[in-house]
Amino acid sequence: MKERSGIARRRRTTNRRTRAARIGINRRHGNKKHVELQKTRKSRSTSGQVDLYLMCEAGQVAGNEAKANNTASDKHARLVWNAHAVNVTELSNFDLALKAGKAFMQGYAHASGHSLQIVPVPLHHSAAAVVCACNEEHTLGQVLLQLKRLPLTDIIVVLNGTTDDSLKQVLKQPGLTVVYEPDRAGHDVGRALGAKMTDAESVLFVDGDMVVPAEQLAPFLFAVDRGQDVALNNLTSLLPAFAGQDEVSRIKAYLNRTLGRADLGSNSMTAVPHALSRRMIQTVKPASLAVPPKAQSLAIQHGMNVSAPSQVDVIRSNRLRPGNTGSGNDVARLIIGDHLEALATLLGTGWNSAQAHTLSRAEVAYRRNAR
Repeated sequence: MKERSGIARRRRTTNRRTRAARIGINRRHGNKKHVELQKTRKSRSTSGQVDLYLMCEAGQVAGNEAKANNTASDKHARLVWNAHAVNVTELSNFDLALKAGKAFMQGYAHASGHSLQIVPVPLHHSAAAVVCACNEEHTLGQVLLQLKRLPLTDIIVVLNGTTDDSLKQVLKQPGLTVVYEPDRAGHDVGRALGAKMTDAESVLFVDGDMVVPAEQLAPFLFAVDRGQDVALNNLTSLLPAFAGQDEVSRIKAYLNRTLGRADLGSNSMTAVPHALSRRMIQTVKPASLAVPPKAQSLAIQHGMNVSAPSQVDVIRSNRLRPGNTGSGNDVARLIIGDHLEALATLLGTGWNSAQAHTLSRAEVAYRRNAR
């Protein structure tokens, strides 16, 4: 019995030592993992990345406070997110900023129990949107719904010559500024009217016949908020080779090349969505926005920052009408005329043609033989 008890004691002692050893190993590995996690988070912050877990935790803290104070709402969530985002220096890239915002909102929604539909793009300055519409009663409501998901201080709806129930659709929704012109004022005139109705630092322009998700509109506001003056819709990859392009795409590219901005291709303020800075609007004057290529030309001549940061496929989603289909249609002739006016204004200012990029013989041959 003594021998057995001695064996049992040795076994128990061995088991205790084994468990102690295992605990020590686990602690060492746990500390190691904790150190590695800290190193990972530190490396993320120094490499321009953001720890999404920390963003989610910050959202949870804000959500818990909102729940306790009974203040949970889309407006409150956006306010606390903007206050938090100001202190995060890594949010200079749109994709990264959007991921961080979504993580924050996920934590906020989980803690507060309030469902959120907003797009948490962090903006440093005020932003507004101008919606131009004519007989868009079937789509206008959805367009406005997407805009309300963005951090906008103003939404201006310009109804230009509408004869359907578009006005009734707009009046049903609170918090909008409505410009109602019963007679047709002319194509793109609504942009000029809308731009004069707001003092926001960034202005987004959309059309009432095209429902674009707020997530696709946000990059244009973000680009202007971070220093761009003109943020164009980048349609380059949607267009065929030069030889297969229509006359509208070609004259857009020609104007940009004449201005020394061949990198912009056929991207133009003629296409929506796009966004403008307050500085740009004040410099070129709101009236020039009625002729988008002219406004774009003036912006480039004044040395403003013009880029095409994002793409929204408005070619396939564009509403087909009798006036915008077929070769040489009314809309195409209008756009070409606008570009000719921009070119005439450019030449009238004494623009130095030497500033424009001259095609090399190789480039001429490539474009002539392109298929």
